[in-house]
Amino acid sequence: MMLVKDIMSDEIHYVKVPGNRHNAMSLMREKNVSGVPVVKDGTKELVGIITRSDLVGNPDEEQIALMMSRNPVTTHPDEDVREVALKIVDNKIRRVPVVENNELVGIITAYDLIAHAISQIEIKDPVKKYMLRTIPTTWEKTPLNVAFEIMRFFNLKVLLSVNKDGKLSGVLTETDFLNESEVVSEKTVHNTSVGTEGDKWSWDSTSVLYVIKNHLKFSDKEVKDVANTEVVTATSRTSVTECALKMKQKNIEQLPVTNVEGDLVGLVRATDLIKALTD
Repeated sequence: MMLVKDIMSDEIHYVKVPGNRHNAMSLMREKNVSGVPVVKDGTKELVGIITRSDLVGNPDEEQIALMMSRNPVTTHPDEDVREVALKIVDNKIRRVPVVENNELVGIITAYDLIAHAISQIEIKDPVKKYMLRTIPTTWEKTPLNVAFEIMRFFNLKVLLSVNKDGKLSGVLTETDFLNESEVVSEKTVHNTSVGTEGDKWSWDSTSVLYVIKNHLKFSDKEVKDVANTEVVTATSRTSVTECALKMKQKNIEQLPVTNVEGDLVGLVRATDLIKALTD
């Protein structure tokens, strides 16, 4: 039996509350992680989790406490990794904080399960059993802001790009989008009443409402300028363990799946492969 303490990461990157957007975004970019636990300032008491999705989805909010997910799913160092895999699958999450004596002592991610558990267990099931067949794709010359909306509509963290021949040409992750964006404020003016035309000496009475809203602004680049073009793929017959080994080798969390002709037929993510541990 493999336990959480055998594969968890005890080098924990976390943010504190009170804290702001800049604190969280800077840490995620510096450590190249997609989410971090949140602790109460001055303690190791876990109070939430904040992810890139929280930052992207709440451009108007500055305070971590108002963006984070409270009461996160947790685990214990002595829990079986299969139980953690079940928690990840059932709750559709990618990371589980490890808590002992009410203190944060580690974190276990979908990647940890792939790199340190599934890659070491012989699971011969073909990946087609677990892959997504509805694949989020876009043309490689799509502007980044449009590509981001496509990924958001699919509610996924990855987008595949194709060339003019419909062949796979690159992979874009949520991190790529975040690194090419900034939060900007935009002020719009709304007249709540319309003045009447008077003579040149009279004043028209109008009520003006100023609305300031934050939103993500992307660079003017196209998908092909940002996407990773050194794409590692699997075929629908590649085994679960082989896919896990490829992810571990390249330190990635997704693999496009192609047929023998090289045509795109699916996408498998670390969270999809983890289902093999729960079957």
